[in-house]
Amino acid sequence: MHLTPPPGVLQTSVEVPAPARPSLVPLALALLAPFLLYLATVRSMVDTWNSSETFAHGYVILPISLALIWRERAWFARLPARPWWPGLVLMAGAGAAWLAGRMGDVQVVMQYAFVAMLPLAALTLLGPRLASKFTFPLLFLLFAVPFGEVFVGPLINYTADFTVWAVQATGIPVLRNGTRFELPTGSWSVVEACSGIRYLISSITLGCLYAYLTYRSNLRRAVFIGLSIVVPIVANWLRAYGIVMIGHSSGMELATGVDHLVYGWLFFGVVMFIMFWIGSYWREDDQPAAGAAPDTADDTASAARGPVKSLVPMALAVFAMAAVWPAFASYNDRANHNPQQVVLAAPDLAWPAASGFPDWQLDYMEPDARLARTYAAPDGRPVRLDILYYRNQTKQKGLISSVNRIAKVKDAFHETASAGRSESVAGRSLPLREAVLSGPGGPLLVWQVMWVDGGYTASNVAGKLRQAQGKLLFRGDDAALVTIAAPAGDDQAAARATLRAFLVQNFVAVDAALVHTRQQ
Repeated sequence: MHLTPPPGVLQTSVEVPAPARPSLVPLALALLAPFLLYLATVRSMVDTWNSSETFAHGYVILPISLALIWRERAWFARLPARPWWPGLVLMAGAGAAWLAGRMGDVQVVMQYAFVAMLPLAALTLLGPRLASKFTFPLLFLLFAVPFGEVFVGPLINYTADFTVWAVQATGIPVLRNGTRFELPTGSWSVVEACSGIRYLISSITLGCLYAYLTYRSNLRRAVFIGLSIVVPIVANWLRAYGIVMIGHSSGMELATGVDHLVYGWLFFGVVMFIMFWIGSYWREDDQPAAGAAPDTADDTASAARGPVKSLVPMALAVFAMAAVWPAFASYNDRANHNPQQVVLAAPDLAWPAASGFPDWQLDYMEPDARLARTYAAPDGRPVRLDILYYRNQTKQKGLISSVNRIAKVKDAFHETASAGRSESVAGRSLPLREAVLSGPGGPLLVWQVMWVDGGYTASNVAGKLRQAQGKLLFRGDDAALVTIAAPAGDDQAAARATLRAFLVQNFVAVDAALVHTRQQ
């Protein structure tokens, strides 16, 4: 490039070198390495894409991200790659997060940490200036992680709340029991498929992509993304209400079978079309093409200033930083594995054995050992004790998992209420989760607590942290669920008093049985 002075000034020619481009082979190898090093995590993501229609869009995220990067490829010729050593610290943070998820067997943490390594590796290899030109394409990869099931429960409750309110506002009487409700013409239940989680995840993914491609203003992008979150939630409420009304008006002839799903997706498609159509009125198409000439020659000179460093040393460092975490995890797995078969001895309780408890079963992954016995309280009320013991936990066999439920979805018993509580037992505060189950013979009052790494908690998050702590300290991953239940009838306070008395008189024996089992 030549710089030409104004007329009348002695003209000299100054050659400003274009930014040199180092070999992209080290860059490509360093970015591909995490896929091989974390192959099990990649497989877990693909398995979820295959098994759940909610996350089937995961297959198209990487191709879209690559297409967006290709769209901005001119930046590689305009700016040089300058390896950034502080990026290794960020990669170490992602690796540590992956290891913590691995120790606690939290797939979503492992998956997010793995995917985060890809943009962080690009940042480390290319440097902040060049990598910033690909911020959205790189961060868009995070949508490949199958995340969102945690919102299913709240979405179900909100959908049921709105549907019942809207039906009652229409003038139709409704009898509600949890997420199930009855109309004069039939019964309805808001289940996972009615939560709207599929609509929500699809809308957010498409909304972010549309906002990036359509707007230049970050404010407009944020507003549209916000709409892509709110609109599908409200639309799902209206969809649920509409389906109930169609079923009610037709005498339960319509919207109760396959057409139920067809109506839902058609309604969602129309709503999304309207949202994008309205959003197109504020589109900004005057974005300069990537790689346009800089405003002044000084910008180009600045971009090319200094020698272009080889990517090989940094690529090796990125590979080493990515490899250390799965290597330690493999060693930790071998050290923590306990080959001893679990022998769960029945605790020596002060209360006599009894029978006649309602036919209710926990819907949990099959444990290594279980105990289910019924005891008689001094007032004659039966109390059911369930202990599920887990060792060498995996994705297919674990205490804390989204598939574990207090009752099956289509079981005769279903949960109608739950809350946390705490009881003082044996000189300690014992955290509990209380649930009320409705079923044949009347409601049941259930108290649950998890025993993880020798301590008790009612929180899934705290339980996973304790599990990770135990494995990192090479203490194994033994854990158990302790559940006690009693018929509540019309007096939940009396049932609570019975369960409280059971803990006061028998908790020490239950705790001793768990400790003894772990020490075997």
